[in-house]
Amino acid sequence: MSDGRAGSPTVPPPAPDRLSTALRRNIRAVEERRKRQAAEASREERVAQAVTKFTGSMRFVYLHLGLYGGWIVINLGIVPGLPRFDPSFVILAMVASVEAIFLSTFVLISQNRMAAAADERADLDLQISLLAEHELTKLAEMITDITDHLGILPRDRREVEEIKKDVAPEAVLDEIQTQQNDPERRG
Repeated sequence: MSDGRAGSPTVPPPAPDRLSTALRRNIRAVEERRKRQAAEASREERVAQAVTKFTGSMRFVYLHLGLYGGWIVINLGIVPGLPRFDPSFVILAMVASVEAIFLSTFVLISQNRMAAAADERADLDLQISLLAEHELTKLAEMITDITDHLGILPRDRREVEEIKKDVAPEAVLDEIQTQQNDPERRG
């Protein structure tokens, strides 16, 4: 069913009305959480976000092209009848430096807020992954019990026993940290 374009799906995506109720509920919950977090932002955070959003736009680029371009053209003496007020461009350099200091501060404030939200989502992802791992472990145990009851032998019993082991996140994190700190254990 492909239309021949690279990267197009062979099966069309489901229509929105065919989404499961659980998925719809999850989408609403995530959207409500984002709205609540936006509403809980302090005035300073909202100002920083607005400034960062504007400075990351093409309108900001056009504004600066006009302002700085006009400043330069006037102070080069190209525009007749307008006096040169900053012929050495010292004031322009100072204005640009102060602006850069403030803009970088606004960007850092916005990035800190985004990082906190990303950490929260990562924690949620981890919790869901750990829950799914636990549930799959229990399902593997149940399937093993069923196959034992029916007398069905798995092809590789060791692999099944490995799957049935609960994953301890602390042990995984400890092993990752050990390998990162011990170059001989890598690889």
